Amino acid sequence: MQGATESDDGAFLDGQILIAMPGMQDPRFSRSLVYLCAHSSDGAMGLIINKCAEDLVWDDLFQKLDIPLKSEIGPRPVHYGGPVETGRGFVLHSPDYHSDEATLSVDSDTSMTTTVDILQALAAGDGPGRAIVTLGYAGWAPGQLESELQMNGWLLCQPDPDLIFSDQNDKKWDRALAKIGVDPALLGAGGHA
Repeated sequence: MQGATESDDGAFLDGQILIAMPGMQDPRFSRSLVYLCAHSSDGAMGLIINKCAEDLVWDDLFQKLDIPLKSEIGPRPVHYGGPVETGRGFVLHSPDYHSDEATLSVDSDTSMTTTVDILQALAAGDGPGRAIVTLGYAGWAPGQLESELQMNGWLLCQPDPDLIFSDQNDKKWDRALAKIGVDPALLGAGGHA
């Protein structure tokens, strides 16, 4: 599914970043950035790109999955992708890795793969140049995301690889707001989801 970028006309938002408004009622999404991997009349699915899973790094995940580490990776965090299916892994990555059966090309800069093959490639040093490994995802029922957008629960931001794949997770929310010209200090707590 290739990403569409309209919102108000009933088109879809694949490949866009949702920025949680300060008044977000659900604490799991407080100050979250969600990269939308899929959006259709059937609902939406995305991955939180600025929150890490507690005390879990790639090496730990590879060890739990019995994937031999053949390349020096360093202490890269596993991200908290969202509250749905938190035991399931997703890899958001640059387009230089592709599996015909398992890779969704979201836009020209970003793909998502959900099979263990990509983890094996990352552990061997043969994976994509840039990647975020997540556990869980954020999901919306049909019409739910559109309703949350109308209620000012989220702002929209055009993605860029530096924002998505940066390791400065604590600064991503502010960077996304700055990218759309919004000063976080001036935002009220009026939005909710």
